[in-house]
Amino acid sequence: MASAPTAPPPPANLKRIVAASLIGTTIEWYDFFLYGSAAALVFNKLFFPDSDPLVGTLLSFLTYAVGFAARPIGALVFGHYGDRLGRKKLLVLSLLLMGGATFAIGLLPTHATIGSAAPVLLTVLRLVQGFALGGEWGGAVLLVSEHGDARRRGFWASWPQTGAPAGQLLATGVLSLLTAVLSESAFGSWGWRIPFLLSGVLVIVGLWIRLSVDESPVFKQALAQAEARKSTRAAEAGAGAERLPLVSVMRHHWRDVLVAMGARMAENISYYVITAFILVYATTSAGVSKQTALNAVLIASAVHFAVIPGWGALSDRIGRRPVYLLGAAGVGLWMFPFFSLIDTGGFGNLLLAVTVGLVLHGAMYAPQAAFFSEMFATRMRYSGASIGAQFASVAAGAPAPLIATALLDAYGSSTPIALYVISAAILTLIAVGVAKETRHRDLADVERSAGAEPAAARPADAHTV
Repeated sequence: MASAPTAPPPPANLKRIVAASLIGTTIEWYDFFLYGSAAALVFNKLFFPDSDPLVGTLLSFLTYAVGFAARPIGALVFGHYGDRLGRKKLLVLSLLLMGGATFAIGLLPTHATIGSAAPVLLTVLRLVQGFALGGEWGGAVLLVSEHGDARRRGFWASWPQTGAPAGQLLATGVLSLLTAVLSESAFGSWGWRIPFLLSGVLVIVGLWIRLSVDESPVFKQALAQAEARKSTRAAEAGAGAERLPLVSVMRHHWRDVLVAMGARMAENISYYVITAFILVYATTSAGVSKQTALNAVLIASAVHFAVIPGWGALSDRIGRRPVYLLGAAGVGLWMFPFFSLIDTGGFGNLLLAVTVGLVLHGAMYAPQAAFFSEMFATRMRYSGASIGAQFASVAAGAPAPLIATALLDAYGSSTPIALYVISAAILTLIAVGVAKETRHRDLADVERSAGAEPAAARPADAHTV
């Protein structure tokens, strides 16, 4: 009992949906990146004061990595209920969790006040952040992907992706402003709390916008089809029980999950090396001031924001795979020039290094939303896309600043760090190289081919949509 495909919403409605996804992802990434920047700049002194500076930074980045460890759990929980209950409800919950945890960090006592309990509480709140972000990404990109049509899906779905550089821009901008107007002692004493407390205001704005949009029409259609199939088969023994989305993903889409994980390696690792670790490397090895390094990331993030929709639109014209492969190869080739430019100590060279790196990263990040969405059937899409993206983050983005800092400490050189990113780029080239092109797929057709028929009646390749 397949209903007629739902027509794409009018442009005004689609733009409102894009705005709702973008504002939410911007706020959540602001919260997440704010922690990363603070970990590089002040958390080592405030929460790990008994360690030498570089070891303190390593411990600070370790709590940063803990947030990534919680992201797969968030992907599983939010993916499961997002595929059962809908995208919108879970996106509201993720925003509340992330904003609440970030606001609480701004109120957290430091090591000087409560001793070792301070880093423990910091770690717990970081876990909540990671859990929320693990569910946010999949829902935000699916809400846009499932409202639009295949012809321009890459472009529209890339807009929630701009939430990452927008959040980075906002977080870095607030920190840069505070470090510019406050003395180092004032910033270390109380100024660092301001950006975290601002999250409370941003969450209120995000909730107001997000509550105004409708549920995905593709999801509504898929849910209606599932209910109709359940009713039709109710008389058959054992047929009334619908499989858990996670079980269906691992049964029908395990290859797509592996492709998504491989595709994330270069994208995730390169991003955190370029934006988080750079604050450590530029200030300790290249003799650049914190303010200069923050300004470079700030300007480069603005460029990153601007180019992502362009890369997304290009993926609509030539395909998701060619654009993604270009970004992975480009990031790998750029790593040695990247560190060589930073080593000069000049602001212009530092800005060029970070900007080119983020533009190339955008070629991977922009088509990722549509690419991953098109891999999975609607009733397992939230789970599939979230699992593929967030499980990879544990091995990729989570340890990236930590590994890069440890390599710098062990070898005193950027060469091992460049080779680390290049290895990730090679892995991504292999994963995306063996994947199928998805840009012409209609998401409703994906649902019908993957779930509308009994398993025995499906075409042999139906599970590889």
